[in-house]
Order: sequence, then structure tokens, then C-alpha cells
Amino acid sequence: MAQVDYYKTLGVEKGASADDIKKAFRKLAVKYHPDRNPDNKAAEDKFKEINEAYAVLSDPEKKQQYDTFGSSGFHKQYSKEDIFRGFDFGNAYKDMGGGAEDIFSRMFGRGGGRGGFRSAPQRGVDHEMELTVSFRDAAQGAEKQIAFRRNGQREELKVRIPAGVDNGSKIRITGKGAPSDSGGPTGDLFLIIHVLPDSVFSRDGGDLFVERSISFSAACLGVSLDVPTLEGDKRIKVPAGIQPGTKIRLKGCGIKLPGSNAKGDLYAKIVVHIPETLNDEQKKLVEELASKGL
Repeated sequence: MAQVDYYKTLGVEKGASADDIKKAFRKLAVKYHPDRNPDNKAAEDKFKEINEAYAVLSDPEKKQQYDTFGSSGFHKQYSKEDIFRGFDFGNAYKDMGGGAEDIFSRMFGRGGGRGGFRSAPQRGVDHEMELTVSFRDAAQGAEKQIAFRRNGQREELKVRIPAGVDNGSKIRITGKGAPSDSGGPTGDLFLIIHVLPDSVFSRDGGDLFVERSISFSAACLGVSLDVPTLEGDKRIKVPAGIQPGTKIRLKGCGIKLPGSNAKGDLYAKIVVHIPETLNDEQKKLVEELASKGL
């Protein structure tokens, strides 16, 4: 499916508030409303695009998935039916004319036109389960064997964990939820990802952080040292006079987020080690440095 920028469709920035998104939607919905544009196919298509964008961006969970995985990743998990499930047409079109059911029938119902609405068979219920993965599997992607119960039976399945998932990310497995009671499609299974902490790395979005300790003399004089990355150690040069807590950036050594073509960065935080005890010779040398103003 082609890339869809829902923010651009509504004419708002990615950081727009829920109120700004709603105002932009209502303004465009009035402009392209079918009652104002009879027999206008271009306006009808635009009206559908506006509603789809608002159905996603007005729903906190769908919006979070769209922002996390981008258009391509989002549409691998959500069909058109999924996008509009739970969308409150009545609230969206309150005081704008035209019944919510009527609008839905004209956009998506069979037969179209006023009175053309017919309830489709309902999908089966979606199921959820938590899946715990290691930090590195979440960052780099992995294949996992999962087991779950469905319709009273145990099932096993191999699933691909996409690189870059984070805590709370959801992975959709189509057709592995509950069957429909009314002849509709089967529900889906959503894996809620829980990422274990790592002993070396911490993470913020696509960026990684590590700590490297150096001696006081190395901080004063400068030093070269190895920094761990997900692809192996990288040699960096620590400049003379570096201050404790300074972060040295390794561009492109972070995590590639789903739906993104670029990797984040890795930041090596420099910690200056101060020894707790000194031998006599070390103490004497430090005293000499102190006497010289260092």
C-alpha cells in the first residue's frame, strides 16, 4: 500500500493536539461533505481520506501505532475495517448535518445512498498476550516460537519480532483471535511486547546510551577507548579536558525504528573514576598537582 501521511491529509503537524486535529477534521469534513458536493467523485474521495485520517489520529491507540511504525508498518497491522472499528461517526459529525449511519452507508455501506446502510457481520473478538523479549532481540529483530490457547486448543506459532520494537509495541497476527458468532472474519491476536532491560545499553526511541569510565589522568590528557555497539566495539577518541557526564555521539549506531529508513545514534557518557584510596606515591603526586593549582 502507498505511504499515507494522515497528518498531511488533515493539514496539521505531527505534534498537533487532539483539539487541533479535531478542528482541522471538522473544517475539512464540512468542505468536502457529500451534501455540499453531490456527484463529485474527487470530493467524495477526499471525504473518505479525511475520515480515515481522523479515525486513526483521534484514537490514542491507533495514533500511537501509526506514529511508532509509520504508514507502511501501520497498514500491515490495520485493515480498513480495523481503522474504522470503534470510530464514533455520531460524535464526529455532531451538529454537521446528516446522520452518522447515513454517512457511513454512503462511504462504506452496500448499495450506498440514503437508507443504504446494512450492518455487516461482526468480526470475532481480538485476543491479546504479552511476549517478553530481550533488549537486543527487540533492537535487532528476532524470530520467536509462541504458544497460546484458542478455541480451547493449544496452538504454536513462529512469529517475527520486527527490529526496533519497544515496550508496549503491539504485533498483530491476523486471524488468530476468536471466531465470529455472526459469520464475519475471525479476530486477530495482538502480541504486547515487554522488553527486558540490558546490562550495557539503555534506550530512548532509536537512540542508545552506554557509560564508559576513564581515569582522572585520562580525562585531563585525553584517551582512546572502545565503546560497545550492537554491531561490536567502536574505537573513539576522548578529547583532553573532557568534563564528567559529557556524551560523545556515534552517529547511526543506534536502532532503526519500524517504518523509518534511518538509525538513531549511540551516546557514550563519559564517567571520570575517582579512586577511593591512594597509595603513598599516588597521594604524594596528587598533593604536588594540588600545589600547582590542579
